[in-house]
Amino acid sequence: MFRFFFKKQREIEALIYKYLDTLRETRKHFVEALEICLKTGPCEDFDFLIEQTHKFESRADDTREEINSLMYGKALIPESRGDIMELLQALDLIPGLFEHILYMIKIQKIEIPGFISSNLQELIDVSLEGVDLLLSQVENLFKEGGEIRDLVLEIDKKESRCDHIQRNLMAKVFDSDLDPFHKIQLKDMVNQMGEISDQADNVSKLVHILSMKRRV
Repeated sequence: MFRFFFKKQREIEALIYKYLDTLRETRKHFVEALEICLKTGPCEDFDFLIEQTHKFESRADDTREEINSLMYGKALIPESRGDIMELLQALDLIPGLFEHILYMIKIQKIEIPGFISSNLQELIDVSLEGVDLLLSQVENLFKEGGEIRDLVLEIDKKESRCDHIQRNLMAKVFDSDLDPFHKIQLKDMVNQMGEISDQADNVSKLVHILSMKRRV
């Protein structure tokens, strides 16, 4: 399916790799911001890293739009255009979640109690392991013989692990003596964090479908 794409539009392929690199930078600043939040709470460094996360999320959006314009300008096969844009739009929800979670913590002034910090850290670590596998999977989609199916299974395992961690977190929160409003804040935040692995799993399955179409 992508042979025409590869032969005629190498610049688009380069932009896709640029998009993935920008997403990795967004991930990096998101992680650094959360680490600060878990250790010291929101502070000046936390605010700076939120802005850095926003900056790279915006760059990813700009690159996606550049890919879109180039694909339509070069008159790619409509099927190829649609598949690539569907993939990028699905991927783009992940850096959007990074930004949304950080602004949620900042704007709502969410205080993270110490008794769930290790669980939250585990949830984020496993979620981002899934994201890292997904980015490798997307890169493999644009390589001959790239590994796809095995990564689908690994990402699915990460998502299941995150669901388990998320349930344990919620049990701890609602079994605690925290103020009810604080519990609701934490529930909403944890649910958004859980969406990271859910979306990585969704995109992974899409990549698998596109890889199978490529073989047809």
